Amino acid sequence: MTSRRRTYSIGVAVDWFFFVFAGAAALWLAYLSLTETFHVGWWGIPFFIAFWALLAYLVLPRLHRILTTIYVPDYFIGRTRTSDGLLGDPVNLAFLGTGEQIQAALAAAGWTRADPVTLGSSWRIIASTLTRRSYDEAPVSPLFLFGRQQDFAYQQEVAGNPAQRHHVRFWRCPDGWLLPGGRRVDWLAAGTFDTRVGLSLFTLQVTHKIDADTDVERDHIVSTVRTADPRVDVDVIADFATGYHARNGGGDSIRTDGDLPIVDVRAVPAGDVDAGAADGARHE
Repeated sequence: MTSRRRTYSIGVAVDWFFFVFAGAAALWLAYLSLTETFHVGWWGIPFFIAFWALLAYLVLPRLHRILTTIYVPDYFIGRTRTSDGLLGDPVNLAFLGTGEQIQAALAAAGWTRADPVTLGSSWRIIASTLTRRSYDEAPVSPLFLFGRQQDFAYQQEVAGNPAQRHHVRFWRCPDGWLLPGGRRVDWLAAGTFDTRVGLSLFTLQVTHKIDADTDVERDHIVSTVRTADPRVDVDVIADFATGYHARNGGGDSIRTDGDLPIVDVRAVPAGDVDAGAADGARHE
């Protein structure tokens, strides 16, 4: 048997050096910001806010990215990923049909397509949360599956309260991709229920907190779609994922029985969806 020699790449080593150096530099900058708050009296409050912003939006995400690159597997395990690389919400739904058919079924069931995350939509959701004004199309944070963020997302606001909402994200499956066990589906989805606005346990960022029992939200999504259109068929893969007690990328507890409903909307007419929704539903 021919032995194989290990090969080393200078380019990879350089990339890792700057990757780790950026994390260390961000940590040092946050430390300097914190220590300066003790020398300027009441003027230290802005410095403390700056320290929190650096820690929450620069240092901790960078550290998580370094660590998760090392120890989080880069293959399908039934969990989404955050932009920082942390394990996110569980994948608890699968769909058969086109993106347009899914959107038509959701619209008929009273769901609203979420706006993309932009500076304007981010400011609007902050304002609506503080003033408790309704924002039916409020954006949802990006989660990643198959190496890309969701193709589109839908939600239902609760009693005009933007801090609480049902929401579900969708990802088009790669061509030829099969679920573990060999079943073929067109889309995967992750549905959870936002209960309030709070701070992430892992990054200290402002975020929505979700209800721990993700199965309730999964079943709510299936129920609303089936009730709105009897042509929708549902098949369930029992014990698709191991029932587990864990946390998502925001540090919220999550639990599930592991069942995976496969929602077949192929009998639903695509109907009229706006151009932006249709573009987002197409496989890249």
